[in-house]
Amino acid sequence: MSTITNLTRMWLTRSMKPFIFKSEYDQQLPFSECDNLGLYVHIPFCKSICNFCPYCKVRYLEEVYDRYIDALIQEIHLVGSQHIGKKKTTSLYFGGGTPALAADRLKEIISAIREHYVLTEGIGIELHPDNVVPSVLRILKEAGVTKISIGIQSFQKKFQTVLGRETVDISTLKEVLSQVSFETVSMDFIFALPMQTFDDLKADIDAAFQNGANHVAIYPFIDFTFTSSTVTTMPKKEKQALLDAVTRYCMDKGYHRSSIWTFSKDKQATYSSMTRDSFLGFGCSATTLLREQFKINTFSIEEYCKRVEEGNLPTALTIRFSLRQRMVYYLFWTAYSTKVDAKDFERFFGVPLKKMYGTELKIAEWLGFLVKENDVYSMTLKGAFYYHYYENFYTLAYIDKMWGILRKEAFPKKIEL
Repeated sequence: MSTITNLTRMWLTRSMKPFIFKSEYDQQLPFSECDNLGLYVHIPFCKSICNFCPYCKVRYLEEVYDRYIDALIQEIHLVGSQHIGKKKTTSLYFGGGTPALAADRLKEIISAIREHYVLTEGIGIELHPDNVVPSVLRILKEAGVTKISIGIQSFQKKFQTVLGRETVDISTLKEVLSQVSFETVSMDFIFALPMQTFDDLKADIDAAFQNGANHVAIYPFIDFTFTSSTVTTMPKKEKQALLDAVTRYCMDKGYHRSSIWTFSKDKQATYSSMTRDSFLGFGCSATTLLREQFKINTFSIEEYCKRVEEGNLPTALTIRFSLRQRMVYYLFWTAYSTKVDAKDFERFFGVPLKKMYGTELKIAEWLGFLVKENDVYSMTLKGAFYYHYYENFYTLAYIDKMWGILRKEAFPKKIEL
């Protein structure tokens, strides 16, 4: 696994040098120069802990929650005040954890954001199905939320049991969603679960679109080493057949594909915090990607609050990019949308994409991974699967290792990937 990712990294970066993350950071972040800048806020609290979830989260305790939200707002001001005036950004996304547990202070957090940033594409928030009640949705709407993403995972009892989730009452869900409208109502599902079939996923997708969703996300199950999940992974060939079948079904229905595994009834219904050239992350475990660096905040809520209360950024690790390393990051996350525009690449880096990766692009076209039209490279079904397949290697070789360490150490000295 690490051999594949290491060889790919060395080939694409033209260097034997690993990705080196050090316990350092810039107090002044150079985000003013970034275009297409996104914002992300992490709320790590949950009422109960799902055993398959790898993200930074803890059980909700009121006293810890209040201190954390105070520190979060202070971090937003610490960073935002570095830019004179208001910085133009794309979307603001709230993830977790269970961000709706912060519904009572959401307007306060968004107000702090709006003091420093202009949002051009709305505000999105992740919801547990238990959060989808009229009172919560009205609070979100009043606070300025325009997009919601509901973590259904599966409507089917057999998979809810496997994932340790409660049954979702579809009729109640539909009724509640009809009472409060949002620009995007997305429902998340997990694919590649044991014994899962195309008919299982088709039923979930159909149920979503028939009961209030205008967007669906079908994420692959990934077996992180540090979770307590006992779910086994699906073999490669079965997974590819399943992803291809679901993709063909959605495309035949006329749904718009906005990323590797997201589909919507129309192009206006979007939900993705990942496809941004650059982004700022606030809260414990949140990441920030800028032109020449990537940083990740500490996973420790206690240490996060201490750092911010002292007037310092809560950064645990930072990588300083070489030009080729930054290009790899750019291409990897841009490709998540299934397309890479050569003009956008040249606008960002000042050099033609073909000059830097012409050979790789020709090989990808020859293998049937990509097709090119008007300087835009688009993934085929085969290319989309192998992107997913490589991302699985990347996640387990890099993200799994980093998150595993950060869950144990608030500020590790160095990590090499």
